[in-house]
Amino acid sequence: MAKKGRDTRVKRQLAPTFWAIKRKEGQFVMRVNPGPHPGKRAYPLGIVLRDVLKVASTGYEVDRILKADKVKVDGVIRRDPNFAIGLMDVVELAIGQAYRMVPKNGVSLSPIAIEESEKGLKLIKITSKTSIRGKKTQYGFHDSKTLISDQNLKVGDTGVVSLPAVNITNHIAFEKGVTALIIRGENAGAVGKIEDIQDGVFSLPKRALVSFDDKSVELPVEMVMAVGTDRPVIKVN
Repeated sequence: MAKKGRDTRVKRQLAPTFWAIKRKEGQFVMRVNPGPHPGKRAYPLGIVLRDVLKVASTGYEVDRILKADKVKVDGVIRRDPNFAIGLMDVVELAIGQAYRMVPKNGVSLSPIAIEESEKGLKLIKITSKTSIRGKKTQYGFHDSKTLISDQNLKVGDTGVVSLPAVNITNHIAFEKGVTALIIRGENAGAVGKIEDIQDGVFSLPKRALVSFDDKSVELPVEMVMAVGTDRPVIKVN
């Protein structure tokens, strides 16, 4: 009989390098389900709870916690242990503690504890802009959310949205002089200033020159996220 569906697990040795798991503890580990983030740049919610935040010891305990509706992601209760957790997602526990997933010390995703006042805020990078029927504009974000808005935003800008409803309360233009967060690569987690933006050519993508810690690096704009003007508008490191 033919196999139906996809595997819900992956070999530990083949898991993304930033996953904080014990590589030799067992053969398999949870797989990220298709969802808001690419699998290579996301954690399964179950691993976040068990291996990263350590609020559970086993997969069975993770299932019990999720089925009891004790975990929210971006303000929405999630029950799937394979649900994708990615950049800037807010994971809130029933005990009241909340964490934001951000790059840190060269690691693509790490949790940082945030205050009560920031649970309902999230930074989203605009990745697409489409004109739709009725002369309206639909924006697409890095976490696969979409929003129809009358605001004049550009691809690459960052929006500050309220959760769980996706409403843009503020926006940060991707331009020279703003504060930016490097979201991938060996400098992931570094916060600096955008010194220059260079248009792409046939052989090179659009690039941003970011200065931090007495040095400057030139990176594709997909690896850089505007997070504020003089300083980050919310906690990102």
